[in-house]
Amino acid sequence: MRQLSAHDASFLYSDTTHSNANVTLIHIYNQSTAPGGKVRFKSILAHIESRLERLPVFRQKLRRVPLDLDFPYWVDDENFDLEYHVRHIALPKPGDWRQFCIQISRIHARALDLSRPLWEIYVIEGLDSFLDLPHGSFALLAKTHHAAIDVESGSEITMLLHDLEAVPAEAEPPAPWFPDSPPARFSMVTRGAANSLAATLKLAGPLGRVARRLAPVALKVASEWLLQPGHMPVTRFNSAVSPHRVFETRRFTLEEFRKIRGLVEGATVNDAVLAVCGGALRRYLERHGELPEASLTAMAPIYLRPTGGDASARPELTWVRVQLGTDLAGPVQRLAKVREQTGSHELMARAVGARELTDLGLHAPAATLALSGKLMGRAMSGIGRLAPLASCTITNVPGPSVPLYLCGARMTYFSAVMPIADGMGLVFAVTSYNGQVVISPTSCRELMPDPEVFAQCVRDSFQDYLRAASPRRRPPAAAKAGRTPEGPTGPAAPGPTRACRRASPGGTRSPTSPLA
Repeated sequence: MRQLSAHDASFLYSDTTHSNANVTLIHIYNQSTAPGGKVRFKSILAHIESRLERLPVFRQKLRRVPLDLDFPYWVDDENFDLEYHVRHIALPKPGDWRQFCIQISRIHARALDLSRPLWEIYVIEGLDSFLDLPHGSFALLAKTHHAAIDVESGSEITMLLHDLEAVPAEAEPPAPWFPDSPPARFSMVTRGAANSLAATLKLAGPLGRVARRLAPVALKVASEWLLQPGHMPVTRFNSAVSPHRVFETRRFTLEEFRKIRGLVEGATVNDAVLAVCGGALRRYLERHGELPEASLTAMAPIYLRPTGGDASARPELTWVRVQLGTDLAGPVQRLAKVREQTGSHELMARAVGARELTDLGLHAPAATLALSGKLMGRAMSGIGRLAPLASCTITNVPGPSVPLYLCGARMTYFSAVMPIADGMGLVFAVTSYNGQVVISPTSCRELMPDPEVFAQCVRDSFQDYLRAASPRRRPPAAAKAGRTPEGPTGPAAPGPTRACRRASPGGTRSPTSPLA
């Protein structure tokens, strides 16, 4: 019996009727590499069953402590049914990319059954109208609750389900599984009361240490976050969200982002991704006449190398708020602004101590987190209008750098749909896999009624940077006519781009293809 951590419990307590902490991983496969060129659903079902013992949470459900005196426990599901969790569907014809995005959004938005293990897998066929995909390609959607899987530390489900070779070694039959009996309610109540008392006493030590380390920057943080709420620009994405989701995506190569980061000395690939997302947000809001004069911000993760010289230790994750430079028309200037902040945030996080801040959260009493989670949905709607924490969230889901296979079918695409909440109605999921980088915005249907246009803004923003990073060549036609070609740092056009005007949301040649 394993107890839910405070960090994971916060995702559970923050669920509302119109917003949940579901995380959906999207995989697309070319089944021509499988033995016989065909993968059947029963083979996928048997494959998943053979891997269940590698991740025990797949067969465990949550058991809450009475009165929420302590964090819930993971207990074995005595009525576990694999075929409830693994489902087989197909897109209706013509089966294009827009239909696929709508289906993903609907699946992602549906709440998981908290009385069962917190995951579902959907095998989706009927993708034959996708551009540049071989006939017979299929997708696999893995939806989990953020309380069950720590996505930021790596895609455990993706690595669990896949092999590094098209023909893996012969797997042994799955071992018999016998669920353990759940704990008695009385023992959970007594243990919860004792844990809550102990957590309150342990909180004093970390509080004192963190207060001493935070003293040099406390004034700046209070001024920025609390005393000047009116200086935080608010957009359409800083309001209450509905239960409906929208999802889109664009795919790029890692080498292209490495080329873009060279525009600014010291910039990283993460900086380049943040700058591209900032450019997309600027284009989209400018198109709708809603671009604020001040720069918009994003909550973004920064990974810090652990101190002490231990090269094998996992990098520490801390979240920072980064200005995206949406007030700057030039892409290079925007990237420089992003880099200036991320560099200073790394130094500040080291000075404060990221691990101490994490430990502080781990020792918070369960009852406090439960109450704050239940009130968060109401509070964020008001806070979002007055002083939002940020304009959006940009998070990354790291994937492997080598090809993966499912029952012999090669994975060709990997992306994610992340949760949104009141006051934070836009998130960019950035996934990486086998030399590819995929940027996938997720929002609410009412806040973003045109997700294909937003995705095109991501593409256009990226092209601005790619042109800036490429050697400048004067087009012969423009030179002959005596015109100066548009510079790479020129302002984005206020109207729709040619690609946007040419887009056909329901057609198979729409630029909303994941491979565009």
